[in-house]
Amino acid sequence: MSLMADLMRKMMIESMQDIWTKMVSDNYTRSEFAMVPILQKIGLRSLVESNLRATDGEVLDRPLGSPVVLSPWEKLLLNPVHLHRFPVDEKQTIDTSATIGPQAKKPLKLAVPIIISGMSWGTALSMKMKVALAKAASMVGTATNTGESPAQKEERDAAKFLIGQYTRGGQNSKPEELKQLDAIEIQLGQGAQAAAPVFQPSRFVGEDIRRVNNSPEGKPLRVPTRLKGVNNIQDFNKLVAGLKQYGVPVGVKFAATDYMEHELKIMVDAGVDYVVVDGAEAGTHGGPTILQDDMGLPTLVALARTSNYLEDLGVRDRVSIIAGGGLTTPGHFLKAKALGADAVYIGTIALITLLHTQMIKALPLEPPMQIALYTGVFKGELDVDKAAENLANFLHSCQEEMKFACYAMGKKSIFEVNRSDLTSVDRDLAALCRIRWAYRSIFEPAELLLNNKDIPLVHSEAGGFEQPNYLQ
Repeated sequence: MSLMADLMRKMMIESMQDIWTKMVSDNYTRSEFAMVPILQKIGLRSLVESNLRATDGEVLDRPLGSPVVLSPWEKLLLNPVHLHRFPVDEKQTIDTSATIGPQAKKPLKLAVPIIISGMSWGTALSMKMKVALAKAASMVGTATNTGESPAQKEERDAAKFLIGQYTRGGQNSKPEELKQLDAIEIQLGQGAQAAAPVFQPSRFVGEDIRRVNNSPEGKPLRVPTRLKGVNNIQDFNKLVAGLKQYGVPVGVKFAATDYMEHELKIMVDAGVDYVVVDGAEAGTHGGPTILQDDMGLPTLVALARTSNYLEDLGVRDRVSIIAGGGLTTPGHFLKAKALGADAVYIGTIALITLLHTQMIKALPLEPPMQIALYTGVFKGELDVDKAAENLANFLHSCQEEMKFACYAMGKKSIFEVNRSDLTSVDRDLAALCRIRWAYRSIFEPAELLLNNKDIPLVHSEAGGFEQPNYLQ
């Protein structure tokens, strides 16, 4: 045994010596080490994706959105208080509720401001996944979203609150579909795909999907770039007015864009109850990488501009904001709330936490998404109740962490959290978000003299400055 071990050790040493000698002696054109600077230049992802394109010349269809994350949430910091404003007494209950569409006949009232984003049945997820998402949302008192698929009985039965997307493909546009929804969301586009056309190859379209979409056998499932019958602003206004007759909040989901103020003005004039600003970090079941990586605005930037513009229009009391795209932590959620979001959408992180340890049912031979997808090899293996419990646990954990932050900031409800609770270490970001820059003393920009004492100006609840009354 010792002889064999010595022989193996000798062979390993000789091999390593040969490899080292070759690596530091051969010209780059003959050295395997040449791959190191190549990878440093183009990156492993680009290397793999370029070769995937070279395989069949087809559009690259990447799942779950872009790996490019440009929203600098870490540069925004929440402000705790001690004496300037006292922390909330620990006996006080923190209210985490949220209301979408406050002026609708039937506003959508949620126990937590975290909503399950639109993820489609059939073209993306299995029915088991959709039911698990709905069950988890119901367990914590929030809503789930149909995505670009018609609301199904199984999903409706499992969901306490169901938001339905009125889509470019015509889903959720019939009266019998619209009547069962708790909010209607006109889907103009999304952060990971904008308003590009979507083609689902016929081999991935099951018989049940064809039936509900009236799609012929052998034909791909197509989603056009525009809403059917909406070819001008007047058509859009008529659509919104017609949908508002159902009494539930009517919103619009769109991909964050530098034209967003123009888009928002049209939506507000049409009378929408809420807007969904979907940033470039948003996920998707799959889509061309150019739409994911190179189009749209980061979620943080888009949210700040949306909030600023609606405030400047004076409509924030009637138009709610839902932010989506790459939001994964309770810190993200609360900072988004402080910037003006009434609620946030989560997608990718919801899928990850929902699958939890059930991922091992596919690993290592298949990727975890093979459990979640409608076309997944292991879609039948999902334990729906366990999956729902895991996602509900995640949502409850995030809710409790946001409560802790509210205690520390002296806020009795998440609704009270606003820009005055934020500071940024980036000067340009502070200007965009209309919050203070951390590197300038709060005593600036001026001091007031009162009774021969210097009394500094401090943050007001409105986000400006005011003179504090220390005698209250």
